[in-house]
Amino acid sequence: MARKWTDQGGRAYPLALPDDMNTGSGGTVRGYLLNRAKPHLPPWLAVGGVGLAGALGNWRWSDSSAAGVGLTLASVALTGVTWWAGKATSSQRRLHSAITVAAGSAWVTAACLAGPTAGPVDDLYLMGGPAVALSWNVRMVMRRTDTTGESGDKGLLEKVGLARAQIGAAKVEPNRVTAPVALAPGEQTNDDMSKALGNLASALDLPTSAVRYTPDPDSNRRGDLVIVPEDMLAETVEWEGPSNLGGSIAEPLVIGRYDDGAPLVVWLPGDPDAGRNSTHVLVAGGTGSGKGDTALNLLTEVLSRRDVVVWFSDPKAFQDFAPLRPGLDWAAEGGTDTEVMVAAVQEVIPARTRWLGAHGYRQWVPAAAEPQNDPEHSCRSDGRACNCPGMPFLVTWFEEAANTLRALGDDAFTGIAQEARSAGISLIVSLQRPSYDQMSTSTRASLPSVVALGCDPRDEGFCLPDEVLAAGAHPGAWGNRRPGYCYVVSPGIPEDRYPSPGRTRRFTHRAVPVMELLATWVQRNGATADPVTAGAAVGVAGTAYTGRTPDGAQPAALRAVPEEDDMNHGGLLIDPEDAGIDPEADLPGAEDGDDAPIFGQETGRKPSPEEARELFAAALAEFEQSGQMIVGPKDFTDWCDRHNLGRSWVSKRLKEAAEEGRLQATNTTGRWRIVPAMAAA
Repeated sequence: MARKWTDQGGRAYPLALPDDMNTGSGGTVRGYLLNRAKPHLPPWLAVGGVGLAGALGNWRWSDSSAAGVGLTLASVALTGVTWWAGKATSSQRRLHSAITVAAGSAWVTAACLAGPTAGPVDDLYLMGGPAVALSWNVRMVMRRTDTTGESGDKGLLEKVGLARAQIGAAKVEPNRVTAPVALAPGEQTNDDMSKALGNLASALDLPTSAVRYTPDPDSNRRGDLVIVPEDMLAETVEWEGPSNLGGSIAEPLVIGRYDDGAPLVVWLPGDPDAGRNSTHVLVAGGTGSGKGDTALNLLTEVLSRRDVVVWFSDPKAFQDFAPLRPGLDWAAEGGTDTEVMVAAVQEVIPARTRWLGAHGYRQWVPAAAEPQNDPEHSCRSDGRACNCPGMPFLVTWFEEAANTLRALGDDAFTGIAQEARSAGISLIVSLQRPSYDQMSTSTRASLPSVVALGCDPRDEGFCLPDEVLAAGAHPGAWGNRRPGYCYVVSPGIPEDRYPSPGRTRRFTHRAVPVMELLATWVQRNGATADPVTAGAAVGVAGTAYTGRTPDGAQPAALRAVPEEDDMNHGGLLIDPEDAGIDPEADLPGAEDGDDAPIFGQETGRKPSPEEARELFAAALAEFEQSGQMIVGPKDFTDWCDRHNLGRSWVSKRLKEAAEEGRLQATNTTGRWRIVPAMAAA
């Protein structure tokens, strides 16, 4: 038969023949039939061999009683060995094999002792031999055509203790296989499948995170088995820039990729048309898990949008976020500054919800950030457009929040988390271990979204919901060995994606210039806080809140002058009071009375009650002017030493100031927030 063909241009091409056609048997039909018959010949050859063995045995042992005993024992032993050897196969195959061996060995024994043609021995051979051979042929045909009963997938489930479960037609995608699973009714549940995932991954020689199971919410015995054979996250991808510069914060934020190559995205604002709620985010991961790079991925995406402002607190003095700091609307380095920021967020929530309600918004949408030129979103009673400035979305971010929670209490964010979403505010909390001894259960329950990075296996329950862990998510398997690997649970992401691992992009020194450019873009093109938000913040924080620093020329740095310039001691610019002073003359010596107090009082005296109150009011004003809006008795230590007043006196005056409205109590005992002077008035 030809092994190549030639086209009209004379070009020759090799001809690939199927295996069952590419034989040396001569004709095509004959080769085809022979190849089709080959798999079915072994049972028939075995029948012929049994007949030949019976005839030869009779010629040798026809009159030997000892041979009869030996053949009988050999038949029993051979049948037993067949049964034992078949324990690793299915029960049907094991039984079929044992029956075949028992029947064959019994006939050989009878033929050897009585003769192959004696009595019914030959009839049993002629009828039983073909029947047994055909039974194996039928079994072979059934095995080739049956795709469910004895398939390789079913055998795989048998290995993990789910023998009666069935796997449907698989959906094959790039690096992802999804197959529906139906467990045995009344015998197996979805919990059994979830518990078997580890054994299933072992049977497939894959990591635990590569095998997931998503239960069907409408059935307790059905679900989808997802297998990702190749870890596409092993290759590190560096961050090169934001995904949608100038877009809206309502559009997806791309922070990485899934293990099948799909983009890893989250949304912060809600979408009433899509039925998606606004969300807060918890970023949790142990030391070395890549939490800093994950935060940078999310923060750069947020800052690159046109209709959002960011308030950011970082007790580590912006060690990782310094290039982006100029783009932040408010930056606090922890301590009292963060206390003020928390209080300001609590204050802006009712102010923003009041504004949104007055303009006809049930929740923040991108239209709320634009000037209100639509009569349908007007705060005027006459129905005409109010032309009010828009209200950008507000992201309040607390990095290394464990520090803040220790200072303010484990429920410091509870009120914000429960109320801020309706005000167009998203709270982002980042910490290593969101355990109940650091964060209250009420706060944790109010953070719907989580980015869970590698952690201690014992902390998995603090990071991810139980149903996601049951579906195969296992961040404890990574620890700090795979930085950036994470699971993301958030509104807008399909639930079958929750147990799918992803990886954020890596930030290197090459990313610093790009981040600086992004901060410059934000200064020139980003949103600024609206009057309502800024006014509420100033009413709480005073001068501590200044808004984002505009982009402009920076003042020249001071430098030392090596030589001393001559002073101009004359001319038209001399003050008349200094005209008669000789700058070269020596100062007069000390005279009697120079050490007398200016106010005619003895040195080191204790001020009168009225004077002390005036001094205390002045001290509060100095604190406010310097931007320190949280004070307590310990902040007045030097002041008390100067004025011979005790801390108990200061504590009493602080309580009086609170009653007068100049101070307001905080969550921390003994700490008071200064109410700006204009607001107090």
